[in-house]
Amino acid sequence: MARQTERASERSDPRSRVPSVAVLLDDPAIQQLIGVWSRPLVLDAIRETLDAIRSELASKTVALKAGAPSAGEIVARVEAALLETEKDRLRPVVNATGIVLHTGLGRAVLPRRAVDALAGLSGCCNLQIDIETGLRGKRNYMSERLICRLTGAEAAMVVTNNAAATFLILSALCKGREVVISRGQLIEIGGSFRLPDCIHQSGATMVEVGTTNKTHLRDYEAALTENTAMILRCNPSNYRIVGFSKSVGTEKLASLKARQPFVLVDDLGCGALVNLEDYGLPKEPTVQDSLAAGADLVCFSGDKLIGGPQAGIVVGRKDLIAYLKKHPLSRMLRVGKLTDLALEQTLRLFLDPETLARENPTIRMLSAPADALKKKALRLQKSLAKRAPNLRVEVVAGESASGGGALPAAPIPTWLVCVASPDRSAEELCRLLRRHEPPVVARIADDRVALDMRTLLDGEERLVGAALAAIVS
Repeated sequence: MARQTERASERSDPRSRVPSVAVLLDDPAIQQLIGVWSRPLVLDAIRETLDAIRSELASKTVALKAGAPSAGEIVARVEAALLETEKDRLRPVVNATGIVLHTGLGRAVLPRRAVDALAGLSGCCNLQIDIETGLRGKRNYMSERLICRLTGAEAAMVVTNNAAATFLILSALCKGREVVISRGQLIEIGGSFRLPDCIHQSGATMVEVGTTNKTHLRDYEAALTENTAMILRCNPSNYRIVGFSKSVGTEKLASLKARQPFVLVDDLGCGALVNLEDYGLPKEPTVQDSLAAGADLVCFSGDKLIGGPQAGIVVGRKDLIAYLKKHPLSRMLRVGKLTDLALEQTLRLFLDPETLARENPTIRMLSAPADALKKKALRLQKSLAKRAPNLRVEVVAGESASGGGALPAAPIPTWLVCVASPDRSAEELCRLLRRHEPPVVARIADDRVALDMRTLLDGEERLVGAALAAIVS
């Protein structure tokens, strides 16, 4: 009698009706998933899904309401688990935020020329071999040559990012000695990277001069001692001090070298190889200007206003660059073939200023005229009126941002397509757009999803329209 009662209890427990791993593996739909994802990954997903189901069914409330899921429901959950955990970590995303150099979205969009070159690198390459002699060649030779040609520098080198460039310069040239810097230039950038910490870790002694808002030439002059190795001028590329303020330019700092020798370094941060005013943007110090003003070394990023891959670039005196290249840190901070190739192809675009804005996505997005963006916004609005009539869609004027620590406090006029749903909040609509394929990343303004036309690449407004139509259908 006791055994009969136990068997009846087992039959009433929905967990006993959950199919086993072996049964599911024979399911044709699971076999299809194995063909796509491989047996080990699908097996892990099945086990995790079954564990979750049994845990859910352990709750009497869930068991009474739902019972055991069908095989089809279990297969659907297995497939969802695979899509959630095994999909490529890095994949294309539509940037509708209006932030051109969005750090979370990979900063600069690589030019098509660079992308094609990377796609063609399917075999070995001559990264560090001289094709003519067959002997060991110079690493990053062409990228460095292009940088020198564009800037007029004696020599150049490429490292992983501009923070690495700054640390290498300080470690190689200032260890055990003093580096003089204005208090108003002790920057902090993303990831809590602070320049004072970088100076400390390099083994140099930081000598602060001036005040937060005002530093004079006499402040630098008074700080010079026999132990001074460097004056570091750091461009506040991610903020601005305005109002009652004063800073000292590179040319005036260079004049102090007549009194006492030291290395003058201009850390430009984002850096620029062209006059941005020619593209209707605020003026930003160029590398050429810094060198002409007397900087011994200039360092800057490759993935911001240049629009290339993440990299740090150092240009300047040939003897100093040669010394940096011999430092042990230079090998630890060197870039690989992918960065070198992408940077080379991006730099080649700057050889032809007439086509630069068309071929370089960063320059193109930053300089796109507002009228053209409005036309794009109106086309998207018209498309949504047909494909998603339940949405409330309005075209409004707005502001974009350069992002990436470049051009701070310089909003760029743009046009937005603002979308509201009658049955979903703006937060929910944004979440669903991010979960679409390809993901669409937008921002929220006035309780509506704001889609900025400035950062949409050619044809991406159609992807945005398709995503919204799919979500609300």
